[in-house]
Amino acid sequence: MAAVTRLIIADAHVGQRPGDVSDMVTMLCEAAGHGVTEVIYLGDGFQYLIGMSKFWTRGVRDVMATWRVLRAGGVRIGVVEGNRDFFLDEPELAAEIDWSAKVHDFTAGGRRFRLDHGDKVNLRDLQYRFWSTVSKSYPARVWARLLPERVAVAIVRSMEARLAETNRRFRYFKPLASLRRAAVQAWSDGIEVLLWGHFHDGWSFRWDDRTAVILPAWLDTGRALLVDRAGHAAMVEKNLTPCGSLLTMAR
Repeated sequence: MAAVTRLIIADAHVGQRPGDVSDMVTMLCEAAGHGVTEVIYLGDGFQYLIGMSKFWTRGVRDVMATWRVLRAGGVRIGVVEGNRDFFLDEPELAAEIDWSAKVHDFTAGGRRFRLDHGDKVNLRDLQYRFWSTVSKSYPARVWARLLPERVAVAIVRSMEARLAETNRRFRYFKPLASLRRAAVQAWSDGIEVLLWGHFHDGWSFRWDDRTAVILPAWLDTGRALLVDRAGHAAMVEKNLTPCGSLLTMAR
């Protein structure tokens, strides 16, 4: 996998705004045309994504149709689990992607990268961690499989709203001490570039040649991160035009 060009998309929340499905499909097609060989969603790629197909909206299905075209051409699709993602290892969803993970590491140009959505970075956010554990537990998975579609969708929407409410404080007001602590831990593991999503606004923390960055939400900016085969990382617009280095999105 060392010779892979990756497009990393954070917090797209597709399905939340008019036209976002078309915008995502356009960006995916541009990616294939620009030599991208792996597209990675850094959590919350959709308003919600659940592994069973009965939950998939029209927008989810339209994006997945484009995934199939890209995969047929040799492009891999990966998903890092976010707070709006549930049961990604279910067979129906697993058939539409190449991999899913809670944390994903890769190497490019000799640099070690780690992708982590970031919703669990703050150990003090106990209420959110509790509801996240409940909503992604084995009983919740069984209920999702067995409940009628209409009832199941209503429950998931209610749970997602609860998760969003309990995590609101920590998402919009970054827990800087926790982020720095998590970065130092990752660097001690040999990671050189740690990437988070979840918080929507860009932020960065550096130590010597090591970097931890919150990527801005695609939902808000339409931008993603392109990491080339040599390990160079740059923000790109929806048409993959470069618009800044890895650190320029920090505010």
